[in-house]
Amino acid sequence: MSELNLHPELNQALELKRFEDRERLERDLCERICNRLRASIESRGEAALVVSGGRTPAGLFRRLSEQPLEWSKVLVTLADERWVDNQHDDSNERSVRTHLLQNLAAEARFLPLVNSEATPHEGQAETELLLDLLPETVDVVILGMGEDGHTASFFPDAPELAQALDPQPACDCAAVTPPVAPWKRITLTLPRLLAAHQIIVHLCGDAKLPVLQQALAEGAVEAMPIRSVLRQKATPVTIYWAP
Repeated sequence: MSELNLHPELNQALELKRFEDRERLERDLCERICNRLRASIESRGEAALVVSGGRTPAGLFRRLSEQPLEWSKVLVTLADERWVDNQHDDSNERSVRTHLLQNLAAEARFLPLVNSEATPHEGQAETELLLDLLPETVDVVILGMGEDGHTASFFPDAPELAQALDPQPACDCAAVTPPVAPWKRITLTLPRLLAAHQIIVHLCGDAKLPVLQQALAEGAVEAMPIRSVLRQKATPVTIYWAP
């Protein structure tokens, strides 16, 4: 990471891994995730994986779905979700079910973040109860990053951003109203995401590099909320990038 102009408060365990193409990235990252999940299953009889939606992880999900793992002992949930029906084109759950919970991974247990309430603000309490099923520390959290510097549903200028980033929140999840992006959201809070053995920031495309450079440099966390992950000291973070 010597090429990047780093903020002095960055996580000292922060690592950047660059790959020539997405296939190599997905192969390496898949192996890393499976090793972590397998070790947890062997040591405590279960494992937990938090993933993100969107198009970027689809190839990784398909590769993971084919791995010989005791998937029935793996609990999967999302870092955040749009408050839409799980059959909606914009549903992260739909993406996970389509690409990850297939093949051998069809046996994994999935915790949906969306429920039957009309809004995430009304449904937050029910989602919070469901999240009690997660272990105190999950094994791997996979996050993305938007070109505005958001991660999970930590959006700049969202009225609920301070609640989602609060180091001592009242809840493990927060309802969020993005100022620009479509759909109200439900997101795991920052402390819930940081309660992990490993955080992966999975990025693809040349357009993400200048955004990453900006996120790693000086500036307010609120302006680019992914800085809340990059600057914390509690959990190792590895950035995976391919063009």
